[in-house]
Amino acid sequence: MDFGDILAQWDKQQKDAVRKQKESGKNQVSHKKANAPTPEEKAAMEMRKGFDISKEREKHINPMELWLRRYGTVDKDSLAEQEEARNKYQSRSALVNMKAEARIDLHGLKREEAWSRLDAFVSDCEMRKIKKIMIVHGKGIHSHGSDPVLGEMVRKFIEQDKRLGTSGHPDSYEGGKGATWVILKDNLFK
Repeated sequence: MDFGDILAQWDKQQKDAVRKQKESGKNQVSHKKANAPTPEEKAAMEMRKGFDISKEREKHINPMELWLRRYGTVDKDSLAEQEEARNKYQSRSALVNMKAEARIDLHGLKREEAWSRLDAFVSDCEMRKIKKIMIVHGKGIHSHGSDPVLGEMVRKFIEQDKRLGTSGHPDSYEGGKGATWVILKDNLFK
């Protein structure tokens, strides 16, 4: 049997199948689209219409996730850092040893001009929430008389200004008696 005979036999079988369908009156050909769902698939889809997978997942949530959603999380590290910063400035020794955050140099100014510049400087530092300032006034080597003019003026200014607290002279490498550091009261606990 060669290939031509096989094709002829297959063609005959196909014609016989079509003739039998016509005789029985039933058409076996499906008129549905190639990827259309079967009736069983349609029934399953109808049942799932009211069913939402995302809602079902929310119902079965991890207990830990549920707790975290309800109560949130606390960043203990940042709380500890904030507490440490608050405590750091409450300690007098920490403030005294702290480096000055702002500096003003009054060398060469007259008493009234130095007073007004110092007042403006302290106001600016208070607004910027600076805790410790350095006032450089010099030792009074070029002053006439026995006492340095600006050093005395700075001392009186600190005593009269209610915004200023503890003061002192820094080490000699930072100015010694020719400079005064001051801690601002209002910004200590902010």
